[in-house]
Amino acid sequence: MHRLRFLVSRRWIVFALVVVFLAWVALRLGEWQFHRLDDRKERNSIIERNERAGASPVEDVLSPDTDPGEEDEWRIVEATGTYAVDDTVIVRYRTREGEAGVDVVVPLELADGTSLLVDRGWYATDNRGATSEDVPAPPEGEVTVTGWVRRDAEGDSTLVTDRSTRAVDSGRIGEALGREVLGGWVDLRSESPEPATALEPVELPELDNGPHFFYGLQWWFFGAMAIFGFFYLVYDEMRGGRPGAPERTPDPRPAQPAAPRKPAKKRRTWREMIEPDDEPDDPSPASQRPEETSVDREHHARQE
Repeated sequence: MHRLRFLVSRRWIVFALVVVFLAWVALRLGEWQFHRLDDRKERNSIIERNERAGASPVEDVLSPDTDPGEEDEWRIVEATGTYAVDDTVIVRYRTREGEAGVDVVVPLELADGTSLLVDRGWYATDNRGATSEDVPAPPEGEVTVTGWVRRDAEGDSTLVTDRSTRAVDSGRIGEALGREVLGGWVDLRSESPEPATALEPVELPELDNGPHFFYGLQWWFFGAMAIFGFFYLVYDEMRGGRPGAPERTPDPRPAQPAAPRKPAKKRRTWREMIEPDDEPDDPSPASQRPEETSVDREHHARQE
C-alpha cells in the first residue's frame, strides 16, 4: 500500500474531488437528456392520439379565464364565428429558415359573445414594422375553423403593445383588446370558406425522438472518460519512478572509471601581467637548474 501514499497528498486529493464533480455533472446532464427524451415521446403520443380522435367542439375543451392543461394541448377543436379583423394582433420575430416574418392572431367571435384567439399562420415581412393592414385579410362572414389547442406563453415576451407581441398569452391579449377570450389559443388547421390569400401554415412539431438519446450517451461517455483518465494517471504515477514507486534494478555491468581530467591552466592576474617578473624567464625545468649552476661555477674557477 506504500505505493499509493501519493494519493493522500493535497494535489491528488483536489484532483480526485474535481474528477468526482465532473463525473457527477456528466451523470446529471445525461439523465436530463433522457428525461427530455421521455417528455418528447409522451408529447408525440399525445399528438398522434389527438390526431386520430378528430375535432371536438371548442366549448368542450376551452373556457374563459382557464388555461388548458397539458393533456389538452394539441387537441383538435372546431369553432364557428366571425373574425374581428380590427383586433388583429401581430406576433413579431417569427423567423423561418433565415427569413423574417410574423404570425397573425385574429380573434374569432363566437355565438356566446366570447372570442377564440386563432393563429392563422405566418407571413413574410419585416419583424417590427408589420401591422394588421399589411397582412392578408381572413375570410369575411361566418367562418368555421379547426385548429390545434396551444397553451399560453409566460414571461415578459407576452406584453402587448400597439396590438403586437412576441408570444401569445390569451389573458394579456384579452385585456389589451377589451374582450372576453377563451383560455389558450389555437394554431389554425383549416378554415371554411378559404381566404383569398392564404398565410403560410403553422409549423407543427416533428414527431421524432430528436437527438436527446445520443446527447445523453455523450454526457455519460464524458463522465466515464473522466474516471478512466483519473485511474490511468494513478497507474502512470505508480510506475513512473516517483516517490512510492518501485526502485529500478541496478545495472550488473561494472562502472567504467572516469577519464582523468587535465589540470586547468592557471590564469595570470592583472597585477602579474602589469608588473615585471623578478626572476628571468627560464623555459627549462626546475630540475635542471642546480646542474647548470654548478657548471657555471667550474667555468669561472678555470678562468681564474
